[in-house]
Amino acid sequence: MNNIPPILVKKVFNDAKLPVRAHPTDSGLDVFAYFKTDELNFIELYPGNRVVVDTGIQATVGPGFEIQVRPRSGLAAKNGITVANAPGTVDEGFRNNIGVILINHSMINTFTVNKGDKIAQLVVCPVILSDVVEVNELPTSDRGTGGFGSTGSK
Repeated sequence: MNNIPPILVKKVFNDAKLPVRAHPTDSGLDVFAYFKTDELNFIELYPGNRVVVDTGIQATVGPGFEIQVRPRSGLAAKNGITVANAPGTVDEGFRNNIGVILINHSMINTFTVNKGDKIAQLVVCPVILSDVVEVNELPTSDRGTGGFGSTGSK
């Protein structure tokens, strides 16, 4: 039907959860917090702090694609919790556990991440692998060398 390879997912721990789509046509697959020990079932994410949360899974999608780790809009809107390096990239050759760097943008509220909570989404995206060519000058453009905000401020 299409030329997109399947996402190959390995559960590193038997009780880790596989990524799932909430709806069949969603582009993002929810991923879940995983803690390796039975004693640790949650972590507290204090205002302004960030933490890498394990998912307990490894994944790849094949050459020509990457898996992006993106925030969940509900966590961001309701709690100020987002993915610090959004979108995070899981390169095709990466074979370690997928970790999600969560950051708490709330100024006053601590956020609890429980084992099994939905913490991010995985989205498959094509990758264009360009060659790098060193040049002495770049072609000119209408914008020129204007920096941030040089096209207007409204």
